Amino acid sequence: MLMQQIMRVRQRAIWSWEGFVHVYRTEGSLRQWLVANAVFAALAFLLPLGAGERGFLLMGGVLVVAMECLNTAIERVVDDIGTERRAAAKQAKDCGSAAVAVCAVGVGVGWLCVLLGLIL
Repeated sequence: MLMQQIMRVRQRAIWSWEGFVHVYRTEGSLRQWLVANAVFAALAFLLPLGAGERGFLLMGGVLVVAMECLNTAIERVVDDIGTERRAAAKQAKDCGSAAVAVCAVGVGVGWLCVLLGLIL
């Protein structure tokens, strides 16, 4: 029973990695977010932040990457259904893009709050 659960976790990790590699190879925006996350992670470790603030900022960057993966999944499903232009297809893709943007804005607000706390 335990071995079966370990194999399930292993298989899920493989599928997740394959999905991430697909997004990395096909979406330039994911590569841009990864570079931005590397820069901001370095900044988070260089600034005199508490563990909670640092964790909050790092987690925000990870969430933006996760949203980008979900956005790509939406795009793939919409494109697989059909290639003709449809209002619902455009709306689905736009909503996925909005999810990434809203998450990124939230992380930006978090950074502003932390930086203002350091300055003030």
